[in-house]
This record gives sequence, C-alpha cells and structure tokens, in this order.
Amino acid sequence: MAAPYVLLSEDGRIAGFYTLSADNIRSDDLSPELVKKLKLPRYTAFPATLIGRLARDQSFKAKGLGKILLADALHVALEASETIASVAVIVDAKDEKARQFYSEFGFLSFPETVNRLFIPMKTVAESLPSSTPTGAR
Repeated sequence: MAAPYVLLSEDGRIAGFYTLSADNIRSDDLSPELVKKLKLPRYTAFPATLIGRLARDQSFKAKGLGKILLADALHVALEASETIASVAVIVDAKDEKARQFYSEFGFLSFPETVNRLFIPMKTVAESLPSSTPTGAR
C-alpha cells in the first residue's frame, strides 16, 4: 500500500514515478551515538516515510528526472511530517548505482545493511529549498 506520484512528459507520457508509504526504524537498527546525535527519544521504533519505488522511463535517461523525482518525494515527505510524525525517509537501493545516487543526496546506510538507507527529516529540512520543485505532483 503506497501513494503513487507520477511525472508526465509534455506529450502526456509517464516519464517517471515514485511511491510513499509509512514505515518505521527500529531503535536497535541505529547506533546509540546516532540516536543521541539526532536527539531521538528512547523508543523501540521511530516513524519514518518509505520511498517504495522511484523510477523513470528509459527513454528519459540522462535528463535529471531521477533528481527531480527524489527532490519532490523529499518535499512531500517533509510536508507530511509536519502533520504526521516522521523522523526520516527510508529507501531500499536496488543496486550499487542506486545506492550511490541516494548517497549523493545525503542518505546514510543503516549499520547492518548496505542498500537500505535513510536520511533524517532534519537533514531534508535543512537541505531542500523552501519551494516545491515543478515535477511529479
């Protein structure tokens, strides 16, 4: 179950999409130092937002649509976190190339997994411009 967001090309084709859903981060998936640094309370789990899928059509390769879709997904997640608590955005990178893509935006690997990454909502708020990008909504 996820909320889909679609980016249409000028001629109405689906150029890309992403999905968002609720998730959580178990406190034991984070180091005690990171929990302290993020000033998280002593809970067993923290609410998070999952980007379940993020993809663009192959015919739109090398046009920066992945960055536009991710920026829009982060904006939507940040806005939602103001009414429904979420301490981070989570992604499951399908391969090393995707992991590097997310890492460039500030996503961090969970200690026990390489391809499951997260970005604290505080980092999202600090790094995104205040205006929403033109894109998938």
